[in-house]
Amino acid sequence: MENIKVNVTLDAKGLACPMPIVKTKKAMNTLEAGQVLEVQATDKGSKADLQAWANSAGHQYLGTIEEGDVLRHYLRKSSNDGSVERKHPHVTSNEELEQKLDALDNIVVLDVREAAEYAFNHIPNAVSIPLGELEERLSELNKDDQIYVVCRTGSRSDLAAQKLTENGFSNVINVVPGMSAWTGKTNTLNK
Repeated sequence: MENIKVNVTLDAKGLACPMPIVKTKKAMNTLEAGQVLEVQATDKGSKADLQAWANSAGHQYLGTIEEGDVLRHYLRKSSNDGSVERKHPHVTSNEELEQKLDALDNIVVLDVREAAEYAFNHIPNAVSIPLGELEERLSELNKDDQIYVVCRTGSRSDLAAQKLTENGFSNVINVVPGMSAWTGKTNTLNK
């Protein structure tokens, strides 16, 4: 089982509904936007409950992994990232990126979402470097490559694209809207 990077782990094992949700709300309030919460629960209904709660509260439900009796749910705190003004000038659509991947153009797909988001679902062969780690991991990328940056909605990837450009990367394209509407091939964690 791959280890998914989380910021906070909440133990809600042995608790019946609605306690896992009550505890999740409290824990979510302590997180910063974009951080990932792992909720460990044994209540079988907790998956549907948490999914519904995350949707209504505007947070992102990443997925659930079952290990024996324990359900490990992964949620990402929303950052209201829909309202951010995009500044990187070079933008492409999901469809265009999909065509480029099919044409086997020599391109790099850089996924700047959190590692937990990437673990559940990503474009095959995409490089995972969360936005918060990009600065110290620039050396893992080649300045001459054509780099397509993806996130969930196009706003974190916009920031990443700006950062890459500032650091001398000349061929960086932000993919909008990104993984929230990606219909191409993906590698997913078997839930």
